[in-house]
Amino acid sequence: MNAQKRAEIFARFQAANPHPTTELVYHNPFELLIAVLLSAQATDVSVNKCTRLLFAAAPTPQAMLDLGLDEVMGYIKTIGLYKTKAKHVLATCHILVTQYDGLVPRTREALESLPGVGRKTANVVLNTAFGEPTIAVDTHIFRVCNRTGLAPGKTVRDVEDKLVKVVPKPYLLNAHHWLILHGRYVCKARKPLCDECLIRDLCDYPAKNWQS
Repeated sequence: MNAQKRAEIFARFQAANPHPTTELVYHNPFELLIAVLLSAQATDVSVNKCTRLLFAAAPTPQAMLDLGLDEVMGYIKTIGLYKTKAKHVLATCHILVTQYDGLVPRTREALESLPGVGRKTANVVLNTAFGEPTIAVDTHIFRVCNRTGLAPGKTVRDVEDKLVKVVPKPYLLNAHHWLILHGRYVCKARKPLCDECLIRDLCDYPAKNWQS
């Protein structure tokens, strides 16, 4: 796919959704960090149902520590891997309180040192909470980039590195939100909705797959 097509893809995404953001509900960087940590192998909808009550009870790292493991698990028990995630949440909160004055650090290195926080979670926090032009590649983005030809790669990191290079700078800040939403609602894994796709004519996906 050439640069002109890539630019047109993001121009259309921007025209259709000028201010995209995560579908996770949060009010500050701490809540976003915890919500993204909980969202691994879980839907945003399921996470939001849990965090609505969790954040009301524990809106700060210290308040989360005060709840304790059993109570945190009780709030998030409907989410997959909730026992491990609860331990990561409390371990992360302990580090935030003891090393960062209860604040979420703003560097990738510091974020990735937190329990349960990998590169994707760090990218989401850096981008959505702090306005950094990072791209968090999840399964949706990986699929969209390979299927469309936008930024094909064999690994998540391959796709991320390529996107950072090929996405036009004016669109870089919002790129991963547009791509996630496109993969979640249009370019679906089993049956992409090509007849509803606003970038269908720019996509490398074989035309026979949606014309037949």
